Amino acid sequence: MKKIFILLLGSVLMAGAVQAQEGSWKDQKYSMFIHWGAIYSTLGGVWEGKPVTRGYSEQIQSHAGIYSDVYGDVARRFHPEYWNADSIVLLAKAAGMKSVVMTSKHHDGFCMFHSAYTDYNVVDATPFKRDVLKELSDACARHGLKFGMYFSLIDWHFPQAYPISSSNSDPVTPEHHLFNKQQVTELMTNYGPVSEIWFDMGSLTAVQSRELADLVHRLQPGCMVSGRLGNDAGDFCVMGDNQYPDYKIAAPWQTPASVYDETWGYRSWQQHGPAADKAHEKLEGLIKVVSRGGNYLLNIGPRGDGSVVDFEKDVLLMNGRWLQRNGEAIYSAQANPFDTTFPWGEVTAKAGKLYLHLLKYPADGIIRLPGLTSNISQVTLLEDNKKVACRISVKDGVTLLQLPAGWRSGDKEIKVLALTCKDGVQITPQHLLQQPAVLNRENATPQYSFSGVDYDSYYRSQVGSSWSFTSSRPATLRLQYSATEKGRTLQFTLNGVSQQVLLDGAAKQPLNNHPERLQWGPMYYAGPFWSGIDGVHGNMKDINPAAPWTKKGEGWALQADKRNDSIYTVPGDRNLGWYILQEITAPAAGNYLVGFTSGDGIAVYLNGEEQIVHNNPERGGEQQEVLLLPFREGRNQLVVKFYSRFAKQGVWGISRNVPQELYTQTLPVQLPGSSKVQVISVRDAKPVSVHRHLRMPDLSIVMEQKR
Repeated sequence: MKKIFILLLGSVLMAGAVQAQEGSWKDQKYSMFIHWGAIYSTLGGVWEGKPVTRGYSEQIQSHAGIYSDVYGDVARRFHPEYWNADSIVLLAKAAGMKSVVMTSKHHDGFCMFHSAYTDYNVVDATPFKRDVLKELSDACARHGLKFGMYFSLIDWHFPQAYPISSSNSDPVTPEHHLFNKQQVTELMTNYGPVSEIWFDMGSLTAVQSRELADLVHRLQPGCMVSGRLGNDAGDFCVMGDNQYPDYKIAAPWQTPASVYDETWGYRSWQQHGPAADKAHEKLEGLIKVVSRGGNYLLNIGPRGDGSVVDFEKDVLLMNGRWLQRNGEAIYSAQANPFDTTFPWGEVTAKAGKLYLHLLKYPADGIIRLPGLTSNISQVTLLEDNKKVACRISVKDGVTLLQLPAGWRSGDKEIKVLALTCKDGVQITPQHLLQQPAVLNRENATPQYSFSGVDYDSYYRSQVGSSWSFTSSRPATLRLQYSATEKGRTLQFTLNGVSQQVLLDGAAKQPLNNHPERLQWGPMYYAGPFWSGIDGVHGNMKDINPAAPWTKKGEGWALQADKRNDSIYTVPGDRNLGWYILQEITAPAAGNYLVGFTSGDGIAVYLNGEEQIVHNNPERGGEQQEVLLLPFREGRNQLVVKFYSRFAKQGVWGISRNVPQELYTQTLPVQLPGSSKVQVISVRDAKPVSVHRHLRMPDLSIVMEQKR
């Protein structure tokens, strides 16, 4: 019993440490990424006297086709006379960055730390013979910055590594996985406190991903694990390279960005342009990320001699000066509290304050803030704290800020207005529902994350739904759901109070529809196309089956031998998508349950509107589900994308033979009648990960108001 108690206590303490670190990590907002390798930085994007223009320069070994022994010999030329860890950290600090994340090992397998498991490292294989990662860790500690590290899950130098593909999203052999665990143990043991470990590439099994995440959390309970570990095992999700989402994300997240989109490692022939233009571009990126609740990780690529490229230094210092004046609107700031974006710029917030980042000057000089009900007591220019004489008015529920005549930002200048709200920031949601009878996916505000097995299968996942509404009369709340949701446990939250609800499926209710009256047309096929899980080819609205669809001019092919209620297979391959189009004529509008069979992933569109998108986190096999589709009267177009990430054979099917009945159950909580805004949200009570897709598309909440 004592041993069990100790294990439980250890788990609680570890979870608490990770949760505390998550808050600290989210507050950083802005960090330095460093791609520096003894070999690729020495080569600087050049091989045999010629620029290697294909791919990123840190992957020059692959793109230039360099033999491994010839490539390894370059390490003998590595003697970075200008390397100084303190100067790097002080540059990051002057740039306003709160942590430094450096490549401990990139895909080429060369370690920038002293490893006991390979002599292919900076101490044993170079004349420099110094552990630069340790020097950087110590410098971060001296100057008060957090320290993190990048670690490639693939290794082109490791003998038992899986043959490397062009995508670098390759399986990891058991021998290679053991080697990775040994090196991660070194990194988590010998380099002091680690803020985050940035895993990258590879295509691990779920067990491999979980083992690495658990190893990190055991050795460094406060270390955040990046989502590129795969299989939703990370503590924070990572956008694609230089990707800026236009939506909020309901989990810790980060955008990795490079000063140049073309490369991360040093490229000696890189064209720069004006530093002011690049600084403005990256500052806009930082503001966009923070306004959506994320962290911004901006990369530099030092030369092989250890020096920082002057252009990159200038870009960082320019934005560092902006942050000295405007950092209050960035560090520890909350995401845009409005449920809309703005054409003039971005918004961040803190208690009692709104920060308006003017990326563009509004054409009429008026800033519109829909739903803001707070009393604005003061408007100041954040950089100098001087008052701005804005004329403030309210019209049709929109707060209007009329900027002073002649007041505008200069070219490549971003000004921030700080609004002080006397009684705190109070915003009525723009998408407020008035007296709704039903809450479902059509009127929900989705809560997003970023999910996937590996880099080639990541997509925007929906991890929850929420509804903001007013309801003046008390109501009984009743859940409706299909067999897809039956047996799941829901976390149901009403006005901030949560409870778990088991969807027990005890009571059934037939749908008021007539499936026998539906006319199902023939099936058309398009594909296969190379595609990610969330990509589509062409416009999904009102497709003409007789016309070409894609840019290449491929048309839809009639599948006269294919029928509903059957399961078919097609040849699969890595990252292939194929599409089935079918037209259904309904005599009247109504909801119908339709069954779907898929493999690695599926996306369903009805009349051009997305109904569901998800992948298969179990890697292979068949997925079965039913989806409640809202058919309109007359002709409906159903387009289904089936996706193959791993399988050698794809599988698909569209079934009409689905019982047209839903399950119902009454919630034990009552909806209070109130004129105030009320909020209901639903999430999985027992998620595998905070990033895993909810997959409760048919769940709805019926409000039966009391008289």
